[in-house]
Amino acid sequence: MSVTYLSSHTHIAGRKCMQPRRRSLALVPAAAVGALVACALALVLALKRSRPPPEMATAAAAALALPPIGLGTFGLSPAKAGPAVRSALAAGYRALDCAPVYFNEREIGDALSAELVPGGAIRREDLWVTSKLASPFHRGEHVGPALRKTLTDLKLEYLDLYLVHWPVAFRHVSIDPDGPRGWDGPDGAIDYSIDDSDGGRNIDPSVTVGETWSAMEELVDQGLVRNIGVSNFPAALLRELLAGCRIAPLVNQVELHPYLQQRGLVDYCRERGVGVQAYSPLGTPGYRDDELGEAEPSVLDDPVLVEMARGKGVSVARLCVAWALRRGTALNAKSASAERQEDNLAALTDPVELTDADMELIDGLDRGHRYFRPEDWWGAAGAVFD
Repeated sequence: MSVTYLSSHTHIAGRKCMQPRRRSLALVPAAAVGALVACALALVLALKRSRPPPEMATAAAAALALPPIGLGTFGLSPAKAGPAVRSALAAGYRALDCAPVYFNEREIGDALSAELVPGGAIRREDLWVTSKLASPFHRGEHVGPALRKTLTDLKLEYLDLYLVHWPVAFRHVSIDPDGPRGWDGPDGAIDYSIDDSDGGRNIDPSVTVGETWSAMEELVDQGLVRNIGVSNFPAALLRELLAGCRIAPLVNQVELHPYLQQRGLVDYCRERGVGVQAYSPLGTPGYRDDELGEAEPSVLDDPVLVEMARGKGVSVARLCVAWALRRGTALNAKSASAERQEDNLAALTDPVELTDADMELIDGLDRGHRYFRPEDWWGAAGAVFD
């Protein structure tokens, strides 16, 4: 096993990598591995502070502004979210992907507060924290209060990146952005109303993307968020947004894995200077099974990937992370396991070499399969994808 010293010519920018220098891990203290990862992520964080205005960004600059690997927090229960964040930070992660509809931002905020102490090893400026605008808050006057609620729950003064979570607006749900943290209802249980479309009946088609985006731009002007972006936007909707925006989205965060490669969308974003960040880069084993009892294809059990990973002496998960990075996309990978967190992050310190032949084999696995299908939750009125 070896440690790779990342240069500024990293593959996350979609550029050809320079040949890395290697040395045996036997010569490096174990504690230094986390430090090496932190240094690599510090480099991209420094680049994002010095990057040109979003409207002038190239695809390479957009990719460089994003930390290559972040911790996804979707699916982490409130009880697991805090420990998962702390173990990830200890492993060297410096990017966290959050959302109010994950219903765990309060616990993540508590974990961050415990780590971000005066004189501590991690400073706020070392982190890249992303959160998202939930669907009930798309009207212009509701965007600011929704952000304040997220900042209150996360115990932060600003976000590095704020995304429009889905390009579908719901009817407004009243909240107190400065009230109690979390989403507890009167009975103490989680109140899921901000994520309830009522089968699509709560969708509000009168809210335009332009209205929402204009309010997002104002958050940048106010210094409450450093960057803004979108999630789950198809190319046609992204084209409409780019035609009329003042600040272009830094990134489009979308579902990407070997079974859903979305080459056309990735290429379009690259041409328009919008970074691409993958969620569910390992697939989402078990997620839909629990909801509908349906059998879903498992990326991690794919025989081609299993054989390829075995030949390279790595896990299928690490192989999928390497594939995402080789494509020039950033990614967020969710895990509550410290061991799996370290395995995913090892793609930076001990890269998996993927040949052109390897990439062609993985290209052939694309089956257009989405694990996240909004029409299943919201009906035809909430259809986002073709």
